[in-house]
Amino acid sequence: MGLSHEAAGLLVKDERLRVLVAPDSFKGSLTSVEVARAFARGWQAVRPYDDVVVAPLADGGEGSVAAMAEAGGWRRRHSIVQDPLGRPVRARWLQSSNGSRACIELASASGLSILRGVLAPLDARTTGTGQLLLAAIAAGATRIIIGIGGSATTDGGMGMLESLGARIRWTSGEPSGANGDHATVDLASLEPRLAGVELRVACDVANPLLGPTGAAGVYGPQKGAGAAEVARLDRRLAAWADALEKATGRRERETPGAGAAGGVGFCLLCLRDRFLSFDLVPGVALMMEETGFPERLAASDVVITGEGLIDGQTAFGKTAMGVARMAAAADVLCIAIGGGVWPDGEAALAQLGAISLPVVERPMSLSDAISAGPQPLWRAAARAARLVSAGRILWARR
Repeated sequence: MGLSHEAAGLLVKDERLRVLVAPDSFKGSLTSVEVARAFARGWQAVRPYDDVVVAPLADGGEGSVAAMAEAGGWRRRHSIVQDPLGRPVRARWLQSSNGSRACIELASASGLSILRGVLAPLDARTTGTGQLLLAAIAAGATRIIIGIGGSATTDGGMGMLESLGARIRWTSGEPSGANGDHATVDLASLEPRLAGVELRVACDVANPLLGPTGAAGVYGPQKGAGAAEVARLDRRLAAWADALEKATGRRERETPGAGAAGGVGFCLLCLRDRFLSFDLVPGVALMMEETGFPERLAASDVVITGEGLIDGQTAFGKTAMGVARMAAAADVLCIAIGGGVWPDGEAALAQLGAISLPVVERPMSLSDAISAGPQPLWRAAARAARLVSAGRILWARR
């Protein structure tokens, strides 16, 4: 004999769940903070008695500072620095309550979104990122996290390094070199306070610096570079690698992550001996660690994660897969909500016991999905909550 609606409702209500909401951003649409709030709203519309904790994640790109701030214990700061084209921009960053730690993101100073469609693949520079690092150091931070995703630049970190005190000269006399140029790098005036900094770099790619899988070859077109410009950028990066590796005594051009942020990863890897300590870490893993995600997960019954597209790439280190792995190890139910869900992505998550649900409610273009805002996301989370309630009712009936 089945339960009445009233009895079923009481049964589910009495079994309060602890729900952790930990999505990535839906890139091009909503930040991870906005996504997490939409998921929480949808879940609580169906199950208002559950304990819901919002803990958005990021991969080191745009939105990482906002996601970190949600974990608490930070003061919001800002500094006026140069954008990729040398114009002033207000860059957000975080400082811990005691002042010793800082979290900054390259995207807020040298990011693609700052240019608002006015792309400059040959001229965009990372000067502002170096200025942001200096601002954090000047404020007293000695433990700094920097996310290097979302860049508009392919300068190999030259602008950043000059902001930190290095002197760079090209044989052509141009600020960033030209075809056939050679460079020299003088680090004698490099900011001495770097020696007291513990730097952790959040990086979400493993590309080398050069070649078809490198900074220019893979990411140059996303920053507005045509085929000829990609080739020129790659040649310039090769000359830059020769100069910086000679100056630092390190060979890092093939190190996984060297091609991140148009070569910023390479520059920082070459400078690793100049810091008190240095670590280049997958972005999501670093965010999980720094926000106390493992401890929050262990105290939960359900975790809801998500990203713009759950597809074949999900299995290769994307946020949903990282959350699903940790949830499986902790014996916590994982629900992954994607803007779209492809069969190969669903299958990859299913191997870990995670359930994948799509946001899309009808056939629509990507632009229509983006313009729909957060409402479809909270409706998807509401559907997930109803499924969980139904499952618990059916289990109780047995």
